[in-house]
Amino acid sequence: MAQQELKRDLKNRHVQLIAIGGTIGTGLFLGSGAAIEKAGPSIIFVYLIIGIAVFFIMRALGELLLSNTRYQSFNDFAVDYIGPWAGYVTGWTYWFCWIMTAMADIIAVGMYVRYWFDIPQWIPALACLVILLFFNLLTVKLFGELEFWFAIIKVITIIALIIIGIVMLVIGFKTNTGTVSVTNLWAHGGLFPNGITGFLFAFQMVVFSFVGVEIVGVSAAETSDPKKNIPSAINKIPLRILLFYVGAIFVILCINPWTSVNAENSPFVQVFSLVGIPVAAGIINFVVLTSAASACNSGLFSTSRIMFNLSKNSQGGKSLGKLNRNSVPSNALFVSTFVVSIGGLLSYFIPDSAFSIVTTISAICFIWVWAIILVSHIRYTKKRPDLHKKSTFKAPLTPFINYVVLLLFLAILIIMFINVETRSALLLTPVWFILVLFTYGMRKSAK
Repeated sequence: MAQQELKRDLKNRHVQLIAIGGTIGTGLFLGSGAAIEKAGPSIIFVYLIIGIAVFFIMRALGELLLSNTRYQSFNDFAVDYIGPWAGYVTGWTYWFCWIMTAMADIIAVGMYVRYWFDIPQWIPALACLVILLFFNLLTVKLFGELEFWFAIIKVITIIALIIIGIVMLVIGFKTNTGTVSVTNLWAHGGLFPNGITGFLFAFQMVVFSFVGVEIVGVSAAETSDPKKNIPSAINKIPLRILLFYVGAIFVILCINPWTSVNAENSPFVQVFSLVGIPVAAGIINFVVLTSAASACNSGLFSTSRIMFNLSKNSQGGKSLGKLNRNSVPSNALFVSTFVVSIGGLLSYFIPDSAFSIVTTISAICFIWVWAIILVSHIRYTKKRPDLHKKSTFKAPLTPFINYVVLLLFLAILIIMFINVETRSALLLTPVWFILVLFTYGMRKSAK
């Protein structure tokens, strides 16, 4: 029987918009309010620092993926350059990352729909999950189309915000919080109003804002022309970071002083309300709803492909490696969807802290995945200097920048331990790694 392979049906426009969708998520639309409350205007620097780090991670990922056409995800090269245990732990950890993120997003979908309809939130949450499952089961091209349109909605919203903000700056528009001006960035306690502590404590939510950017790597196996599409998508990340994160937050803080931002609400909703658009809250609620659905859609895609890849590498059950007639790993997709659906229970048992715990654990696990990419790249340059030398997509400043970003991650983990809000989630996360290493040992001894 011929080996089943994923179809390379994702076109350049799909990959480009998947990359954009990966860099615009619920962390920006929802989490930026809490991050601004902690850091004040210095949040702009936090987004810049993490954005630059993410760019270098993506360049390392791009070079590794293009160095060997058989690589379908980062756990493949983790096996080659670190060891089988690293591939196993990273593969299952990435699956866990997206499960946790998708849980948070599907809970959010239910909450957003209740803005218009007074129904139990689990009904729209599960309905959305079933719809996304249906489209993901058909073809990878449909996944690409869904992400294409989800990302378009996000992009239009942010560009509209920036354009409106620039117009308001030029004309000196007055709102009930004062005059729209660049001086709002430093007129309310300076750029670091809460000191260095507030600045540092904002890093966790900003890290979560960027999770998903590496999905370009997961989509590599289903990209029609990876040597062209992946470098193109990765090289545009700096521009997207400047526009979608730094640009949007800059405009928000010029229109609405950081002291007026409410952590409980999306700063995007607050700004559009100040502009005087009557249906602003409804419009942005729809955008945030599609953003949550988009993140969950990406989660189902990523988790199913990771499980498929783990199965192919004998690191997961054989049934997870089966494709349906549309070349979609349906069994893996069903398992991931079922586990995500359990996420609704978290909102029932711990409604006040569920989102915070889930997003913190997700951010910590994504730091592991990103670190594995950087370490694999360092090992690649040492073990295969021939491939590195002839690479057409060399990661810049290697290996120096790899070590710098790894030290940044270590510092962020220390900050999470110091911060009471994130400490419990940080201390819970090692349980996952102990469990995965235990199952790896059991599988190895059974052979």
